Amino acid sequence: MEALTEEVWTARRDRHAARVTALIDGPDAGTAGGRRSDPVVDFLFTYYSQRPAQLRRWHPGFGVELCGPSAGEYSTLKGYRPTEAGATADHAYLEKRRSTVEFVAALLSATAARPTNLGCFGLHEWAMVYRGGPEALRHSVSLRLGHDGTDAVVESMNLRCTHYDAFRFFTPAAEPRNIEQLTRGHQIEREQPGCLHASMDLYKWCYKLSPLVDSDLVLDCFELALAARELDMRASPYDLSSYGYAPVPIETAAGRAEYVRGQAALAERSVELRSRLLARIRGWV
Repeated sequence: MEALTEEVWTARRDRHAARVTALIDGPDAGTAGGRRSDPVVDFLFTYYSQRPAQLRRWHPGFGVELCGPSAGEYSTLKGYRPTEAGATADHAYLEKRRSTVEFVAALLSATAARPTNLGCFGLHEWAMVYRGGPEALRHSVSLRLGHDGTDAVVESMNLRCTHYDAFRFFTPAAEPRNIEQLTRGHQIEREQPGCLHASMDLYKWCYKLSPLVDSDLVLDCFELALAARELDMRASPYDLSSYGYAPVPIETAAGRAEYVRGQAALAERSVELRSRLLARIRGWV
């Protein structure tokens, strides 16, 4: 057990809060529940279940004791227990989450062991609207190429999605065009480190294991998720230029090359974060 004095841990808590504010707030904060309105940032609080207030809450991680009077605020939080000196993450809570811990460890280990696949060109967002009509639109912005142009792009390339949580949103017309039909049971078998959504999901696995995972790692993974979602949406069929996001036109050879470069850089960033999360989990079992 590592014990942190009140002076040390409150300074870390305050640095965390300032870092979160810099990432998700802005000049027009207040328009979206105290945050700036931004389709990339908003996605991370709608698709994923963790709310901004939960992200702002700092956690030291399992095996750390917070000492001093201020630690009393943690002693009643879910996943904590009081100690003579203050509070710490509860081992009993870890045991309750054992099945999730084991699943995440298996998924991340399998993902890390596979070669990086960079051949999807971000077509999953296109497949989510393919031949679906106006009701298939998932964002309140227009399609750059219109419905017919979007459909033509999908028909001109192969769909090579390996991530079930993207595939499950494909339109019925797009599903049979994918290189394989994915199921939830395929997740551990198919997840691979080049996938943007696999990188984004590192954030999800961190917060789902909160407060056992320290907030430094959670926020590092949140930053990666932001970067991945930005490329995701810039390469999508939607026009986000009014929000300051220039398109990555994957319907062109130059756009596909740009996408692959960005995808490779994100995959490289994910290697270290996946390794750090796996190290945390292996230290608990």
